[in-house]
Amino acid sequence: MQTFVSLGYLKDTGTPKGRGVFASRPITEGEVVELCPALVLTQLRALPRALRNYVYCWSKLAKGPPSSALALGYGSMYNHDNPSNLRYEALPDTGCMRFIAVRHIEAHEELTINYEAEGGGLESDLGNGWFDGAGIPTPPNPLPERRRA
Repeated sequence: MQTFVSLGYLKDTGTPKGRGVFASRPITEGEVVELCPALVLTQLRALPRALRNYVYCWSKLAKGPPSSALALGYGSMYNHDNPSNLRYEALPDTGCMRFIAVRHIEAHEELTINYEAEGGGLESDLGNGWFDGAGIPTPPNPLPERRRA
């Protein structure tokens, strides 16, 4: 397995979201931000509830049997945004997850994924349902809205 150094660092967001991952330098669109080993789990209900908030639906991402995955590194620490500035994908042959920038990201900008987007995409029509359901307010995005192609 190749080794890869994350392009982010962990710090408190200063919001109800708690900790988040932030860009350690400017990141270009399409650049791999992190390659994380993943622990694939088949018994999600056996995990403590607090840990269940940090797993991915591996079966959908890897197109395999029912399973979840805990991404190591910062992979399970990325906060939600819609649209997000990262997308993610499963690499079932290596048991890893790859996080990729979907636009230019400034140094010290929070790195985010979309919890609601199908298959690790950057945006969804579901808004911020994950946070709304958990009763956590989401701050407005300080970046200008992206133009859709």
